[in-house]
Amino acid sequence: MFIRKRRKPVSEINVVPYIDVMLVLLVIFMATASVVAQGVKVDLPKAEAQTIETEEDEMMIVSVDAEGLYYLNVADSPQAAMAAQNIADLVKARLEVAPATPVVVNGDGKVDYEKVVDLMVLLQRAGVPSVGLMTDPDE
Repeated sequence: MFIRKRRKPVSEINVVPYIDVMLVLLVIFMATASVVAQGVKVDLPKAEAQTIETEEDEMMIVSVDAEGLYYLNVADSPQAAMAAQNIADLVKARLEVAPATPVVVNGDGKVDYEKVVDLMVLLQRAGVPSVGLMTDPDE
C-alpha cells in the first residue's frame, strides 16, 4: 500500500500573472499617451486682453488672409505671399539674433481654423516659445 502525504496549503500569492498584466497596461498607456498629448501650446490670458507694449518694428507679425496665404511683416516684401517653409526659416533666423522678439499671428476672420493651427505648429517648430493672437478692439 502506498501512503499518501498530505500537502499543506500554500499561503503565498503568485504575483507573476499580475506583473504580466501590469506590463501590458504600461505599454498600452505609453502608446496612447503620445496620441492624446498632441496639440499646439497656446498661452491663454488670465484676464481681459491687453495690448502688447512693444514697437511695431520689433514685433514679428505673421498674417493669414482669407484665401489661406501667409505673409510676414519682416520679410523683404511684406505685401507678397510667402511659402510656409520660407516663413519658418525667416522667423527662426530672426529669433536666433533676437530671441525675445514677440511673434503674433494675425488671422483673417474668414480663414479656416486649420490654416491658423497649421501656422502655429509651423512657428512652434521654428522655435517660437509663445505665440500671440491679434484681434481688433471691440467698438
